[in-house]
Amino acid sequence: MIFYPLKDEVNLLSLLNDDSKEFYLPRIDGENLLCCPFSEGDELCLSCFKTKEPLKAPVDKGSIDLVVVPALCCDKSNYRLGYGGGFYDRFLKDYKGKTVVCLPQELIVDTVYPEPHDIPVDLVIVC
Repeated sequence: MIFYPLKDEVNLLSLLNDDSKEFYLPRIDGENLLCCPFSEGDELCLSCFKTKEPLKAPVDKGSIDLVVVPALCCDKSNYRLGYGGGFYDRFLKDYKGKTVVCLPQELIVDTVYPEPHDIPVDLVIVC
């Protein structure tokens, strides 16, 4: 699963050009983050958070092997600072696949002062 980037986020949409992979985008449903199939050209709607979301029916997150998680910054222990809604932390709480954040070097900090409910990612890629 990747995410549709906001203005200042890393844009990974070029990954969609790889026809050998299946891609998914998140969709907000109340307090939950759903994982929905997405292909280039699929219709998107604008969420209440001004993010673009797919309209397709969600799949079980257990069928997804990798989640690219958005972040404002990330620390050296792989904890991320998000937008404060907790959607990804709730989604990742019982997620069994791999997680990654892609950020420029200047957004890697010593600590984001994680709280007990925060979930670190498996890998931070500097891009």
